[in-house]
Amino acid sequence: MEKMHKRIAMEHDKKIALVAHDNKKRDLLEWAKFNRDLLAHHKIYATGTTGAVLERELNFPIVKLQSGPLGGDQQIGAKIVDGKIDFLIFFWDPLEQLAHDPDVKALLRMALVWNIPIACNRASADFMISSPLMDGEYDRLVPEYDDYRKRMLP
Repeated sequence: MEKMHKRIAMEHDKKIALVAHDNKKRDLLEWAKFNRDLLAHHKIYATGTTGAVLERELNFPIVKLQSGPLGGDQQIGAKIVDGKIDFLIFFWDPLEQLAHDPDVKALLRMALVWNIPIACNRASADFMISSPLMDGEYDRLVPEYDDYRKRMLP
């Protein structure tokens, strides 16, 4: 059976979440400073101290959420589910075992479930931020989950 999709419109100005593990915060900050003018007209969300540092360095408002281990990753995941995040840039450290790994996995899972573009390193973030799709409207296709919601439980 073919899955049906619904279209979710992304406006010209995207809602972008910026997240970085401690060992990757400097990389994210350098990337954001380099791309400041491209980021400035979008609405930016960030977790923990990353948000405060970005706001100070970029000199434009950042919506600051909790630190990742204190629920910030889950806050971003909830915003993805609610359609309030269009794009996730998450510089995570694949070599560092973190106490909140389940939260990280849940955040990445929500981005996949809701078909949110994800950049997990500088190269993918560079390609995505410079895409012509970033500065235009875009209809994101999301599977209709009605069958899943209506499934019979044992």
